[in-house]
Amino acid sequence: MNFIDLKPGTSVEGENIEAFKTEGKAKKYVYLMAGTHGDEVEGVYVVKQLFEWLKAQVDIELNMVVIPVLNPDGYRNATRVNANGVDLNRNYDSGTWSSEAREEKYYPGTEPLSEPENKFLIGLFEKFPPKVILSFHSWKPMINYNGDCKEIAEFLSQYNGYVTCDDIEGHPTPGSLGDLGPKKYSSPVLTFECPVLNDELNLKQIWQENEAGLKALFQSDLL
Repeated sequence: MNFIDLKPGTSVEGENIEAFKTEGKAKKYVYLMAGTHGDEVEGVYVVKQLFEWLKAQVDIELNMVVIPVLNPDGYRNATRVNANGVDLNRNYDSGTWSSEAREEKYYPGTEPLSEPENKFLIGLFEKFPPKVILSFHSWKPMINYNGDCKEIAEFLSQYNGYVTCDDIEGHPTPGSLGDLGPKKYSSPVLTFECPVLNDELNLKQIWQENEAGLKALFQSDLL
């Protein structure tokens, strides 16, 4: 697959937010992204490995936008939040945004879409409308789906054994991308939660347990 560099976004602290798109124009695009939370390195690693593999494929014909790290300041500083202390996944203008936060790490910002990282992402959505959004995180091994992508979640679960769900009980996510995509862009959002690094699990192993399923997905007709 051939990808071109898009004009990068700019983070709070002036870091480039890299984005790549397949050549040519399309009505809608598959989005592959990670690094919304800067301390979730597992998802970033998996997306980067998958992106390298996609670039080497000649038989896959998908219209895609790839954002390896949405929150470069947080990634550099190993923080969940961006440099303004905002949880980017509570900051979207989804109709459910709330000024209240259950914990400091979920601080949603002063208003919806207050953060430059999210403004950049929304700008991409407006220019290159999403067909489906695959957003990689790390927490509990889980595949959370919002909108019409249950089949994708269940397909991947056959390979990695992760739980699939359309709602995480006891964990509300107002102002999240999962809320935004289906409501505003008619685009389902699959939130892929990788397991967290520990003494018995490293980044390479996390990729290896997901490699077969992700490669099979991108060679299927589900996207």
